[in-house]
Amino acid sequence: MFTFLVVIIILALVFDYINGFHDAANSIATVVSTKVLTPFQAVVWAAAFNFVAYFVFQDHAVANTIGKTVYPEFITLPVIFAGLIAAIAWNLLTWWYGIPSSSSHTLIGGFAGAAVMHAYMTKGFVAFSSIVEIEKISKTVIFIFLAPLIGMAISMFITLVTIMRNVWARIGIIIIVTACTWMLFNTFEQNKIKENVEKLYKVDKYEKELKKHPDDEKLKEKLDKAKGEVKEVMAIARHYDKLGAGAIADSMQVLGLTKSVGANKAKDEVKKIYGLDSIKAVAIAKPELKPVADSLNEVVESVKKLTKMYGAVPNEQLADSIATVLGMTEKQHAKLTKGIDKIDVHKDVVKTLKKGDNSFLMYALMVVVAIFILSYIYVDALRDPSASRKANMFKRLQLLSSAAFSLGHGGNDAQKVMGIIGAAFVAYNTQKYPDVGAALKDLGWVPLACYTAIAAGTLSGGWKIVKTMGSRITKVTPLEGVSAETAGALTLFMTEQMGIPVSTTHTITGSIIGVGATKRLSAVRWGVTVNLLWAWILTIPVSAIIAGIVYAITSLFV
Repeated sequence: MFTFLVVIIILALVFDYINGFHDAANSIATVVSTKVLTPFQAVVWAAAFNFVAYFVFQDHAVANTIGKTVYPEFITLPVIFAGLIAAIAWNLLTWWYGIPSSSSHTLIGGFAGAAVMHAYMTKGFVAFSSIVEIEKISKTVIFIFLAPLIGMAISMFITLVTIMRNVWARIGIIIIVTACTWMLFNTFEQNKIKENVEKLYKVDKYEKELKKHPDDEKLKEKLDKAKGEVKEVMAIARHYDKLGAGAIADSMQVLGLTKSVGANKAKDEVKKIYGLDSIKAVAIAKPELKPVADSLNEVVESVKKLTKMYGAVPNEQLADSIATVLGMTEKQHAKLTKGIDKIDVHKDVVKTLKKGDNSFLMYALMVVVAIFILSYIYVDALRDPSASRKANMFKRLQLLSSAAFSLGHGGNDAQKVMGIIGAAFVAYNTQKYPDVGAALKDLGWVPLACYTAIAAGTLSGGWKIVKTMGSRITKVTPLEGVSAETAGALTLFMTEQMGIPVSTTHTITGSIIGVGATKRLSAVRWGVTVNLLWAWILTIPVSAIIAGIVYAITSLFV
């Protein structure tokens, strides 16, 4: 199975590479069509910022969404293999015909389609909602249409504001909109921090278990207690920008809000010793193992009072007490001592809080806005405005906007492959990696490999799609290129903050249509646009069907 895992990782990185050259057009089409950069310069520029995204996006919210699209019991290595083969096939086919389809949606469609086929072949008819996370799939499908509409609306707004004659009115509107955007991103930050803190206190886990056992009073108590602690933490964390992660973690420690986190982590170490999570996962497919899972669960729960002593007694003493109560072997005892000794609650809390930090994006936004405002003042207020001077200004600004879009592209699309690789490790070793988040936390090389692969793919270009994106939809001027790329970048940053895997292809296409429509509706070649729309609609179902067929064939040999 390890060899199969390695094959899947290689295939995932191959898909990431293909995604790079398939979607390179999204990042460079407008900057090439306006002749701001040569094609070679443009791909180098885009690839560089694809990779820089590795240092900017630390939360991996999109990766978690992708990896959790399918319920864990239906995630197997053959399922992931079939999904990747389908995604690669569809991507290459659309690239060959110059159709800018979504790499994101073909990956999601392939993953879900293979899982459905796996469920039907192993269990007979299973409700679709029991195989895939309907909420996550629904958000993805909705944003097939919303992402281009949002990009279109923002690009139209930017274009209309930019062509206003009164430069001071233009700057005033920009400042007001920027303030609103700052507040929006601050809300995203707080939401992300809350989601991460909820995971720290296992709120999501208790909610899932309660759906299966709605009458379990103990679970209700656990959930209520966890939610209460999250509420207390968030009362402090709302001052995150002023206090910082370290000061908040210190405050939590003083208020005793880290005790339950430490207790849960100590209990998790006991669960690892007995492989409880693995047995529970297998028991879903093999009901005869449920009594064993229930029995082990009682064993783990029996030391609940002891684990609550974490932090109040030395780690070695806690491990000794648990080992004595459970009658552990010497080897298990040593493993438990080592595991508990590694727990560092303060460090984990700081990491959890920092994952939601989007201050880099917020301050980068301020810098970009300042550059735009200063450029407008220089050209329109301090110098005699002329068409050539404005054109040159927008050509320079387009370097900035295309860099921002490439950053968003890397941050959004590389994470999708990270989610798939994380899911593969969960399928390979559930005991060590109970979920995608845990896998990515432990496997630091995965994000680096994915961002490198997508950057390398972008360097390879995607010239057939560049033609479609850069000139066939509508002719783009430097001003319109800046508007389209800025709109696309803002849309990608917003959706990444929400953890929604949107298509960069759809986003930039909508943005380009938006700038074309501001001139006149006839400036947009709607025939080309309708063809693109059909490709978007068909991507998920076609990928799902291909993946289902590939899985059926693969199951004969694996």
